Amino acid sequence: MLDISFAGAALAGMLSFFTPCVLPMVPFYLCYMAGISMSELQGDGGIAPGARRRLIVSSVFFALGVTTIFVLLGMGATALGQAFAQWKQPLSYVAAALLALFGLHFLGILKIPLLYREAKIESTAEPTTIAGAYLMGLAFGFGWTPCVGPALASILMVASGMGDISRGALLLMVYGLAMTAPFIIAALFAQPFLRWMQRNRKFLPYVEKVMGAMLLIFAILIATNTVNRLADLMIRYAPGLTGLG
Repeated sequence: MLDISFAGAALAGMLSFFTPCVLPMVPFYLCYMAGISMSELQGDGGIAPGARRRLIVSSVFFALGVTTIFVLLGMGATALGQAFAQWKQPLSYVAAALLALFGLHFLGILKIPLLYREAKIESTAEPTTIAGAYLMGLAFGFGWTPCVGPALASILMVASGMGDISRGALLLMVYGLAMTAPFIIAALFAQPFLRWMQRNRKFLPYVEKVMGAMLLIFAILIATNTVNRLADLMIRYAPGLTGLG
């Protein structure tokens, strides 16, 4: 059966990766974890086999570190939602209002200064090691950026209403894996990915607009309690989606 929450989390995760404050940082992360310079990464001679192996392994553990933080946040949000279950209806209106604010922020209509702050932990571990890459992922997972912050907060709001901690954790795992899977793909095909990025940088602002529109739509669905109705319509008119979620 299609679960619109999980499908939405996957889509939000992928869009989060392609936002203007995440995607431009990818080349620097790739260089850092491979232990090579930007000129080596962008050069025509290809990446040395040893550096390529380090890059791929490090990207996987970096992704696991990021996803670990998101899963823990999902468990915490679900537990908090259980504690306030008796106020579910009024809290859903609060969640819808916050989602709408985040949507307006993405669309550039309203700027929220708090979302431009970033909190992170520092790691002295070598990023080219498994432990270092994982700790680097944990540090990134703690970061709150204007792109990832609103989308992540929105998914956490959904998780808080799930009532089951394991489902809340799974929802954030879907979000984390969807956001970090493109990073692993970028590590596998680093040089072609960089060329693709250079050609398509001009489209990045539109990703924010799409996410902003998505958040506004989702805010309306939550406020009108019609999220499940949308899932029913998707199943009726796109039966191939029933295997999702």
